Parts: sequence; structure tokens; C-alpha cells
Amino acid sequence: MNNKNFYEDITIVIISYKSTKKIINFVKQIPNYFKVIIVDNSKDFEIKKHFNNYKNIDIFLKDNNGVSSAINFASSKVQTDYFFQISPDLVFNFDDLKFFYKKAKEINNKFSAVGPRFINVDTKSHKHSNPNDELGDIKSIHGSAMFINKKNFDHMKGFDDKFFLYFEETDYCKRCEKNDLKSYQLNKIRIKKNGRSVVFEDENENDKLEKLLIWHFTWSKYYFYRKHHNKISTFLYFQPILFRSLFKIFFFFIFRKKGKFEKYKYRINGLISSFLKKKSYLRINEIL
Repeated sequence: MNNKNFYEDITIVIISYKSTKKIINFVKQIPNYFKVIIVDNSKDFEIKKHFNNYKNIDIFLKDNNGVSSAINFASSKVQTDYFFQISPDLVFNFDDLKFFYKKAKEINNKFSAVGPRFINVDTKSHKHSNPNDELGDIKSIHGSAMFINKKNFDHMKGFDDKFFLYFEETDYCKRCEKNDLKSYQLNKIRIKKNGRSVVFEDENENDKLEKLLIWHFTWSKYYFYRKHHNKISTFLYFQPILFRSLFKIFFFFIFRKKGKFEKYKYRINGLISSFLKKKSYLRINEIL
């Protein structure tokens, strides 16, 4: 296997939202022999203007319908056998993709996704496989960095675009598992987060973003459980979460902890909206 074979068979997919400066710096990590697709959910013409003369980069400006929708759209533009979806807040050596490519071939493309081993994420929410295994089985890949076989992705009809943020990768891996497509972690390839992909200069906007993330995390978590578990299991799982949140809202209201009160209010609002089967509608411009 030579370098030409591996990099011509992989497209880099990046989803952007109000992170033009971060994207510009991040793309500097990517060798120009890789094909790159960037979907910008904030319709920032500055990013399109910046990369306009890059022959290996295609830019698409889209309405913000969420991460799942953007990745599905990007996948429809991919013309290679594989794509590597990666968040711009990561530090990664893109030439290491040759190891993902090699492993994909070794397991005859029978996989949902292959991911690297993260060295600085919360292991409570993101489990790791056995570090002694070169290619470890894992229930779900961290959504920030996923090496995906396009044929399998298309067969599974991509991500469920009802997920605006969070759990889209967990749902995808779960559905793939039911179709005998396992998820794997390539343990010798390490990756780390470098801040956050979206950061505003205005603290008020950052506060709105925090509330948005809380709302969507809760909405998506309930939707995921409802989709993959029966009603009784879902109720038993979320009942203590609901009561804890209600207690904390009451506590923070009494003791005038406005910031924490607001965050738990958005948590409960997201949970109730998902319970009532409402769409994941909340957008940052709707937050006061």
C-alpha cells in the first residue's frame, strides 16, 4: 500500500458553525493531497472567500439544521470510499489516517466507524476500549473524530437528523451494531481536544451557547433512550434525573442562584420537549 492509494481514498469532512478563524487554523494541519469538504452552518461568506482558491477544498454554506444534517449533506458530496469526520477543536496528525485505512481493509470494511483514542476527554461519558487491544471493540465512537466507510454509511441512511446536537454518533453505532457492523477504537492513535470549536468574544453569547448545549444534550439523550429502549426502561432511567433537576431548580430559585437556575431550567425544558416528541427546535438566537 503506498501513500497515494490511502489518501486518494479518503475525504476529510469538517462541520463549522461560527468558527471561521478556528477552521482556517485547523486546515493548516491537513496536507493538501487530501480532499476536504467543509460545511458551514452559519453561512459565513468569509470562510468561502478564504478557501476559494484551494483546489482540494469544497465549501458549502448551509442553514443551521444541526450536526447530523450537515454530515449527511457532506457525505452526499463524498466521492471516495471513506471519509473522516473531524471537529476543528482537535489536534491530529492526518497522515495517521493510513493506519485507519489499513485496518478498514483488514476487517473487510465490516465496521460502523473507527475512532482514535482520546487522551483528554471525560471517560464517564466517553468510554474507551481495552488499551492492550490494537483495534478494540467499543459500543460507540466519540463523534468528534470518526473514520467511516461511505458504503456502510449510505446503507444505514446516515445519521438520524432529528439529532441536532449530541448522540447522533451513539445512535449510528447502535443501529450499525444491530446490522453486525461493530465500532472500533484504534488505540495506538492518540488525539486530544484543544479548547472548543465555537467560542464567542461576547460572554453573553457564550452563556447563551452553554444553555443551548444543555437543552440539546438533554433533548437528544431522552430521544436516544426512547428510540432504543422500551417505555418502562426509559421512564425508570429519567425519573431520578427529572426529580433531581426539579429539586435543584427550586433550591437555586430560593437562594437566588440565577445562573445555575437558568441552566437547570433549560435542562428540564429540553427533557420535557423530547418527552412530548417536539422537534429539537431551540436555536441560539431564541435564547434570552
